[in-house]
Amino acid sequence: MRFCAPLREDVAAKTFDHPVFAGVRPWREWLTAKDWPGIAEMDAALANTTHATSGNRLRVVAQTPALLADGLHYESRILERAAIATRHGSWHDLLNALIWLAHSNIKSALNARQVADIERVGRRARTLGQCALTHFDEAGIVLVLRENARLAAWDQHDWVGLLHGLEAADFAVAVVGHALLEHALQPGQLLVGKALVVIHPTPALGLPISLQAIADAIGEQRILLDPQELRPLPLVGLPGWHPQAGAIKFLQSAPCFAPKRKERRYPPALTLSESDTFSTATWAADNRLGASNAAA
Repeated sequence: MRFCAPLREDVAAKTFDHPVFAGVRPWREWLTAKDWPGIAEMDAALANTTHATSGNRLRVVAQTPALLADGLHYESRILERAAIATRHGSWHDLLNALIWLAHSNIKSALNARQVADIERVGRRARTLGQCALTHFDEAGIVLVLRENARLAAWDQHDWVGLLHGLEAADFAVAVVGHALLEHALQPGQLLVGKALVVIHPTPALGLPISLQAIADAIGEQRILLDPQELRPLPLVGLPGWHPQAGAIKFLQSAPCFAPKRKERRYPPALTLSESDTFSTATWAADNRLGASNAAA
């Protein structure tokens, strides 16, 4: 069933106090004001933001019949003209614009990869890579963990082993998926993000470099070649994200904590050190799960 976002007037301002919205908090007024932000206002906020691949200044433009008459694919229009077609009064499109503001490096890499595959296979076909890119664009998160030890539990969907005892200093998270934010407009949702994982000894400090390393790896086609690379993460298990987060009974019984499907496996995390910088962080070729290795 297709998700139907609530009306603007039905979303309480306190909804945006939840940690899922932390990354877009600088634009909180756009989310809580009585009226929708105008297209021109949103475009002005992007005045100093360029597309990391094309170098063009990004623009928010109204999605009108006249705009769509250019015949360009939505993704191609962004890469070629830096124009993000946006519907006024749409939660989905507003949140998409906010993710462009917060994570333009990742959004640019996703966009350039989508266009490359569109040009390679045409507009009617979809590659595994396009599916992976779309899943991450809509529901993606970046999770930085302080240590690698919990990954073995995650590999088996051992949610107690992964999340019980996890403390705020042990992780940092950035929400990249705008559809995930849209679903969070209805409090009480048992949200599940599609995660790329980084190991860094100081997660909060390591988050910016982790995001850049992921953007680089996406752009260089070293990750997101198959949807199976993405690890499901029930966000309500993170400390501070749900009243029962970390409680063993909750982790064992809530429907979002699904068992692992037979033979499903995940790639290792990217590991960064304190000495890594934006210019030295790399994602090794064997850190991805290629399409030929993907399990059901």
